Amino acid sequence: MDANRSVNETTEVEMAGADEQIAAIGVLNEPVRRALYQYVVDRGGDVTRDQAAEALGISRALAVFHLDRLAEEGLLDVSFRRLGEKRGPGSGRPSKLYRRSPRQVEVSLPPRSYELAARLLAAAVEGTPTPEAVEVLSGVARSFGESLGDEAQLRAGAGADTEARLLAAQELLAAHGFEPARMEDGSIRLRNCPFHVLADCHRGLICGMNLSLMQGVVDGLRVGGVEAVLDPQPGMCCVSFRLIELTP
Repeated sequence: MDANRSVNETTEVEMAGADEQIAAIGVLNEPVRRALYQYVVDRGGDVTRDQAAEALGISRALAVFHLDRLAEEGLLDVSFRRLGEKRGPGSGRPSKLYRRSPRQVEVSLPPRSYELAARLLAAAVEGTPTPEAVEVLSGVARSFGESLGDEAQLRAGAGADTEARLLAAQELLAAHGFEPARMEDGSIRLRNCPFHVLADCHRGLICGMNLSLMQGVVDGLRVGGVEAVLDPQPGMCCVSFRLIELTP
């Protein structure tokens, strides 16, 4: 992609005015609504009205009101699907489902455009005819990841096993917006990419940076049987942590 074009492309969030951004944040300035939003985010997939109401211990009508308000503001996406196996006449109406939308809400007063600076820097690195700049970025990302792994190891405590260290690492990565989640096969998926706007325009560069960062996390944790790998999935970070078999 042409570097100048990628810099000039703006996302919907960037084009939104301050009033729209503040309105979106204002929608979350209500305890029940904020808790519902967080529940949907934590689930990482479709949520029914009944599930949301039960999880928060509130009435279905109240859950519907707040979920629809979040959807109106663009913070949740809505879809309809029949959940049972029965199809055809008598199968009932499709259920209304909610999931976290890709919308990003950010307000800075006075306005700051760190994302623009990041776009310019990414375009500059991609425009460099030699690989040195990419290698430096990879090294810096890996070093930062290793510092996160070191911190997670300290949080887990002396003598902590692999599971405890991974849990501590997940907490740190969550604080940086990656939303890690443990899968049934034991792998850890990063359900959000904090740099997804940049990744849309500079995918190879940003995914490579993320991979180096997560490899650094594994290095800092000093655990065996875990590796960071490229594993792109729609709507998620391009990197995941995979459990591997260690040869004797």
